Amino acid sequence: MYRFLIADDHPLFREAMARVLVDAFVGCEVLETADLETTLAMSGGHDDLDLILLDLNMPGMHGLAGLLTLRNQAPTIPVVIVSAEQDKQVVLQAITYGAAGFITKSSPRAQMTTAITQVLDGDVYLPADIIRSTASRPPQPGTAVPGLTVELLEALTRKQLQVLERMAKGESNKQIAWHLDIAETTVKAHVSAILRKLNVHNRVQAILSAGEIDFSAYLRR
Repeated sequence: MYRFLIADDHPLFREAMARVLVDAFVGCEVLETADLETTLAMSGGHDDLDLILLDLNMPGMHGLAGLLTLRNQAPTIPVVIVSAEQDKQVVLQAITYGAAGFITKSSPRAQMTTAITQVLDGDVYLPADIIRSTASRPPQPGTAVPGLTVELLEALTRKQLQVLERMAKGESNKQIAWHLDIAETTVKAHVSAILRKLNVHNRVQAILSAGEIDFSAYLRR
């Protein structure tokens, strides 16, 4: 039985989110908080929580600073940001700061369920429609990486380029495996090789560095 914590200061949204969880994960337990202080206390007293669904703008959060505070206090509990924010840079920064996923409040119920299931399965969820968008604020310090050189890209195999292209679209390892008709373990191996060859430390940096690549040009070679 899953145990969830919804941390949001809007009662109507907490009620709607709880309904999504109860319908999708029969028998689950849903706890609720409305500010960061109570969320920190709740997470400290319930280390068996399976997932925290966290609003970026509730009292005490100060945006991503609140996420960092929560991750430092409860590092073993996955956190998914649930926010009205739709800026690509904010989404990627949240993942860099330790969130396991980012769900927009305008997402359809089915998409929310898919995202939560994906995180519970140990994957990271990124909203593909936002990740595919080109408009975003300038990268914040600590997140941006230099643009990829031709030499770095040519070091990737064709399959690794295909995996990187789908990573840049916000797809999970499971989605990439399905689209490329390969095993999920093979995708994970490709991702590790991509990070090593591109000299980046994590998936978010790879996505940022690949944002402007014309993959079709490289895949034709």
